[in-house]
Amino acid sequence: MGELGGMVAAILSSGLGGTSIGATRYLTLVLDPLAIGSFRFVIGFALLLPIAVLRGGPWPDRSGWPAIAGLGLLFFFLFPILFNAALIFTTAARGALALSTLPLLTMAAGAVLGTEALTGRKLLGVGIAMGGVALALLSGLAAAPEGAWRGDLLMVLAAFCMALYGVWSKPFIRRAGPIPFTVLAMGAGAPCLTLVALVRGSFAPVAHFAPPQWLAAAYLGAFGGALTFYLWALALERTTPTRVAVSVTVNPISAALTGALLLGEPLHWHLAVGIVAVFGGIVIAMLDPRSPPPSAPRRPA
Repeated sequence: MGELGGMVAAILSSGLGGTSIGATRYLTLVLDPLAIGSFRFVIGFALLLPIAVLRGGPWPDRSGWPAIAGLGLLFFFLFPILFNAALIFTTAARGALALSTLPLLTMAAGAVLGTEALTGRKLLGVGIAMGGVALALLSGLAAAPEGAWRGDLLMVLAAFCMALYGVWSKPFIRRAGPIPFTVLAMGAGAPCLTLVALVRGSFAPVAHFAPPQWLAAAYLGAFGGALTFYLWALALERTTPTRVAVSVTVNPISAALTGALLLGEPLHWHLAVGIVAVFGGIVIAMLDPRSPPPSAPRRPA
């Protein structure tokens, strides 16, 4: 699988992430962000661990485990708290748009850390893709709940965590592969998230779960957890962090299409135009001929 395969994996990951927004938004009615994140990543870890063991491939060198654990805490502990808390204060449309700042944040992080050069073509591709997101969500941005800016800010902070994870994790993924790395990182963050949730009593509402809530939690774990983040790590192994990050603009598109399919939400002309712009931006950023081979990122302190 070459760079094209990595981009396909990134687009599939972001598409699944968009469908997970609906399940997360649904569960915020009954669970707090800690419990939702725990379900998502504990189930994901439980599904990926036996696959990693049975495949018999190499694991990351133990000298790198502390750094991988730090990345796991960043992405599988802090990120879900910020992400799920954001959806309490803001709408899914505004949250998806705020998360779509990820490509810009990733480019900035890569430039500061010296891992990936900025080019005009990448900036153009990211700008077109983000413009497509704004156009696709046009109808949902006007109806903002009171205090929605808090959720928007939390989602931008979540995107920043994701950007750092993408830049710093690449050398570890390239050495050991996406499944072992994701298992170790998820195995570091998910237990911490679950421990804090238990201490806070976040799982009390689970006793009153009906089948729809269990189905939403299972979907988040299997597809929003295990498959989504495996594909994300696979994409980081194959291409640059910025090119992976620009695929997140698919996220709100898939969320809107899921809402139309399952909830009967209306589709407007600007969604179709937005889809074209998003994929056009991804192609422009991906086909940048001046992108040098990525250098090894500095490890997080």
